[in-house]
Amino acid sequence: PGAFVFGAGAGSSRLRGVNCEMIPNSRTPGGEYSANKKSYTAKVSLEDGSCVLEHMDSDEFSLLANLSLCEGKRGKVLRISAKQRSGEKNFVTCMRETVKSHYGTQAVGMGGVFELEIGTAKLHVMPDFSKTTLLSDEDVSKWLKFYDTAAPLTCLSTFVSHDPDLDLRVEHTHCFGQNGGGHYHYYTCPLPQSVSYVGFYVPAELVYCVDRPKVTHKIGRD
Repeated sequence: PGAFVFGAGAGSSRLRGVNCEMIPNSRTPGGEYSANKKSYTAKVSLEDGSCVLEHMDSDEFSLLANLSLCEGKRGKVLRISAKQRSGEKNFVTCMRETVKSHYGTQAVGMGGVFELEIGTAKLHVMPDFSKTTLLSDEDVSKWLKFYDTAAPLTCLSTFVSHDPDLDLRVEHTHCFGQNGGGHYHYYTCPLPQSVSYVGFYVPAELVYCVDRPKVTHKIGRD
């Protein structure tokens, strides 16, 4: 009760009428703070293909979500900042691989928020459900709708340095801002270019996998 919940997930097509991305950001009922819902969804406009970012007064999501739960109180955090992109890997992947290089197969889960203060990020939004089966990462990439979205962007993020045989998505980040929202990939300006990230992360005490599928695959996990 009273948990602060944030992260990335698939939005409810039942509520939005179309497949969409969810940017969960809410506090559950109970505890010493009032419940509130400040989540968003990002969907592809059926009229012109633009990204439509909307506030969502619900915690309903579809199929999957990677969520970080905490008390939402002041405390010690890791502050991570970066001001120039020097390679092809994104901000979250760099953090995850740095943690993995130190801890190896000892899984370390992290949840946090970062701000893209300067620059442009490549985001995707799922369009309506595909009429054909997606059998490869290439099929998924052709189906997704990509947007170059300018800062400022607030990004809600989870990652685990190593999958402890739970069939986890090792990183998942969704962003929102005045210029749109969606699933975070990376910074899009030509290298090398100035970019400004600042993030605040906390380590997880426990990692849960809820309703693990009996049949799985690795397609579309980027």
